Amino acid sequence: MRGRKKMRTTIGKTRPSLNSKEWSAWEQGSRQSLHAAADEERTLQLGKELKKMLASHPFLALARETQAPPPGLVRTWLLSGGRGAGKTRAGAEWVRWAVLQAGYRRVALVGQSYGAAREVMIEGPSGLLASSSEIDRPVWQPSRHRLEWPNGAVAYAFSAEDPEGLRGPQFDLAWCDEAGAWGKGEAVWDNLQLALRLGPKPMAMVTTTPRATALIRRLKADPGTVETRTATAENARNLSPGFVGWMTAAYGGTALGRQELEGHFIDDPEGAMFLREQIDALRVAQAPERLDDCIVAVDPCISARAGADACGIILAGVKDGTGYVMGDMSGPGLAPHVWAARAAAMAEAAGASCIVAEANQGGDMVAEMLRMTGTATPVRLVTARLGKRGRAGPVAAMYAQGRVRHAGHFDTLEDQMCRFGTAESAGSPDRVDALVWALWALMGEGQGPRVRVL
Repeated sequence: MRGRKKMRTTIGKTRPSLNSKEWSAWEQGSRQSLHAAADEERTLQLGKELKKMLASHPFLALARETQAPPPGLVRTWLLSGGRGAGKTRAGAEWVRWAVLQAGYRRVALVGQSYGAAREVMIEGPSGLLASSSEIDRPVWQPSRHRLEWPNGAVAYAFSAEDPEGLRGPQFDLAWCDEAGAWGKGEAVWDNLQLALRLGPKPMAMVTTTPRATALIRRLKADPGTVETRTATAENARNLSPGFVGWMTAAYGGTALGRQELEGHFIDDPEGAMFLREQIDALRVAQAPERLDDCIVAVDPCISARAGADACGIILAGVKDGTGYVMGDMSGPGLAPHVWAARAAAMAEAAGASCIVAEANQGGDMVAEMLRMTGTATPVRLVTARLGKRGRAGPVAAMYAQGRVRHAGHFDTLEDQMCRFGTAESAGSPDRVDALVWALWALMGEGQGPRVRVL
């Protein structure tokens, strides 16, 4: 190519050619040559400029194929990966190369929250500061949420909790972390796309453990997205000894393991009673201010031991025949006085008309624990006359009919809902049980559980 200075190397047949405005050094052949040189301690045979480049960007020789920018990238790179798979390091190095070698000047760093952007993307052990050399390390200005490199390039941190924060600024590059966990994903992404309007080739990178959310579905379907995937096991040498083995023993072969360890996109399994698309389609930011009724439902746990089932504690309300799921205070291994206090506090804060609790397991004890909190909220014990799937069926029908809306995002609850009743369901569906009791009491009473008021 005209104007390109060729760099010589005696390592193999491939000659890495570098240009400050391009990404050619990341091509597979170039990186293989650099990797071979580093492995064989033959860096002295590299040209002067290549040695300098490798000193500033050692990740060129260290990166796995799945951590390197994919060929043919036009607009969006979706790097899906397991927990601890090296996604953050790949994102930080991509941004560093873009601003130091490829001419990008204004970068948006979008984390799940401001805290996540700072603690993971910027100050984390694999973040931008730790990945930089002394010569090119940017200056972090926390009060301005701003990074500035010695060459004048700047990056600004944003929270996915505030989509409107992306109105006004403009960028030529963006790095988005854990987009699968963004509560307002599509709104954030839309505003970011409108802000990516500078330079000849604005691009975005999304690093995430994939979840079946509307945004991740949209990214995967977008013809402008190139997706790569990396598994936790591939990064084992950078993790605690034994971690991969422990996690594989615990979650290997499960849907959770395929998602959280292997980075696979796991959609609704066959036979799911609740569908993510239905939940996402009817999601609202908040419930109406004035409800006809609201209650807290409790599916009590019988053990506080480590590894015990969670206690389901769900807040739900109803307005004009439409149900609203408004809160989830569930937790694993809660002692009776702890879950009782949580349920009572939630009920009083929301002005709930009652606390509904399952009586099948220690009903009198459940009622007594709630009374001991001193709450003035009435307690209603419910006794199941159908199995879990039987009483969940009419509630699932309410979702299918568009009669239930989630006011916000409840990731753990929704994951459990979408696996409930399938071959991939594991453990007790505690949160789903509490959800079903709540919506039964509000919208379907008289058809399912027996209820008595104490």
